[in-house]
Amino acid sequence: MTAPIEPPLAREGNKRLDRERVSAFIISFNEADHITACVQSLSFCDEVLVIDSFSTDNTVQLAEQAGARVIQHPWQGYSAQKAFGLSQVQYEWVINLDADERISSELREHIETVLGSTHTGEVIAGYYMNRVVFHLNRWWRRGGWYPEWRLRLFRRSLVTWGGIDPHEKPIPSGKTLKLPGEILHYSYDDLADQIKRLDRYSTISAEEAFKNGERASLGRILVSPVARIFKFYVLKRGFLEGIPGVIVALAEGYYTFLKYAKLWEREHVPPGKKKPHEIGSSSPTLGD
Repeated sequence: MTAPIEPPLAREGNKRLDRERVSAFIISFNEADHITACVQSLSFCDEVLVIDSFSTDNTVQLAEQAGARVIQHPWQGYSAQKAFGLSQVQYEWVINLDADERISSELREHIETVLGSTHTGEVIAGYYMNRVVFHLNRWWRRGGWYPEWRLRLFRRSLVTWGGIDPHEKPIPSGKTLKLPGEILHYSYDDLADQIKRLDRYSTISAEEAFKNGERASLGRILVSPVARIFKFYVLKRGFLEGIPGVIVALAEGYYTFLKYAKLWEREHVPPGKKKPHEIGSSSPTLGD
């Protein structure tokens, strides 16, 4: 005897009707290359908000064309911007993505299953999702960035936004679980984009570390970059990726070096200090 065929799930467009409603929000600034695909991957959500920091490209128009509602909000830092986004959503369940991320089809199915069963059992504050990076024409499931679990589906009433910029995160108050499937992360356009972003992120990280009382030392400047390279290339098996594995490991070491070098500079070189030639001194010459 064959098993009975289950009726298809009731849907309205891309949305299942037998589940709780869910909001999604994205922060953006000049993300025209990514925003359409990001919003489209969230088409199963009942509300998609884009918190835009006054983009100068056509991010806003593309987001609206893809079905999102755009709210303009001045940039206040990663954590503050996402806390604002959380305050603007309509529904209890919330998904947060960055503009260069997508929800995979497998992950979407698991999210909808969760939303369809939340009326039974214990209350879960949120769900962690694994993120996989696409860079140098490959998916990085080895080499340092994987697995990378992020709390991206959560109850609005059971999280607060915390962490240290640029590595902010929602802090749950209650039990959390993990979901199968992956967030697809198109983090860098190319190596030039990666280096530019690492320079910017290292500046933010150094400033936040300084504000929190952290200080650089010779050991951190020398040893931490080497440890980072070893982690990515050896412990996380980046060597199996050939030359791209070398490139990524060295770039991560470079980021770590920049962070602690800038932290040292923040402590020992006053901001805005004039250069010698600007205060009447002659510039040093070879042999001085």
